Amino acid sequence: MAARALVQYVVLRGDLRGEPHSWPLGALVAQACHAALAATYSYFDHPDTGTYLAQGGNMRTVVLEAPDESALTALAEALQQNSIDHKVWTEQPEDIPTCIALRPYPKEEVHRHVKKFKLLK
Repeated sequence: MAARALVQYVVLRGDLRGEPHSWPLGALVAQACHAALAATYSYFDHPDTGTYLAQGGNMRTVVLEAPDESALTALAEALQQNSIDHKVWTEQPEDIPTCIALRPYPKEEVHRHVKKFKLLK
């Protein structure tokens, strides 16, 4: 039996690039890394996480863009309501929610929750 294709979705706030935040690219990349690692750590014992990590260089991560904090919050609420494992990364000490990462999932199980977001550019 072939292994299921797994993907980890990361959704980053795009508005942090512009005014009034003007975060540098490195800071945004760090937010995505923090969220992805937090989700992986939190759901480390889930079989899909182990399978995903065992893929090594073949792991698939998709980074999407939420337009603003309200869109990110709405996504977090929808994921919670649908029992989709995820982590919201909140930058401290500013207390700014910046990113959501799902644990690795088969695409068909979670794509409907993230399909409205475009790839981060």
